[in-house]
Amino acid sequence: MGDSDKLVDQNLIRELADLLGETGLTEIEIEQDGLRIRVARSGAVNAAVPAMPVPAAPQRRADEPAGAPTETDFAAHPGALASPMVGTAYRAPEPGAPPFVEIGSEIKEGQTVMIVEAMKTMNQIPAPRSGKVTAILVEDGEPVEFGQPLIIIE
Repeated sequence: MGDSDKLVDQNLIRELADLLGETGLTEIEIEQDGLRIRVARSGAVNAAVPAMPVPAAPQRRADEPAGAPTETDFAAHPGALASPMVGTAYRAPEPGAPPFVEIGSEIKEGQTVMIVEAMKTMNQIPAPRSGKVTAILVEDGEPVEFGQPLIIIE
């Protein structure tokens, strides 16, 4: 790895650390060109780890009733729209604006339903299909993980 590669990686690590602070997440991990970088709030930085998929195992929170659907239940729902990245979810295009969608909204394929901010970039999240929004699983400004269900479209 040349000095310029190290500089790029250091800048990426700094951006990831800043994202941790902005979102309140305790850990963030990305994979790029076969290089996996993990930054944890405890200060540990692991770089150059061989890329291996790690399944997420969401657990039921202690304050959830036993019969309440869990995030895992929603993730298995055929109409679940999962977050394509780690970041902060926003339900509206800007503060004070009406949300993109509400429960009961009829939406069309490709319509923006949410924004996920990652590394200071606003990423519009399009609906993968047309249908009716039956559940919104995140609050405005809530940190989200890769693969976390955002909404349910039926």
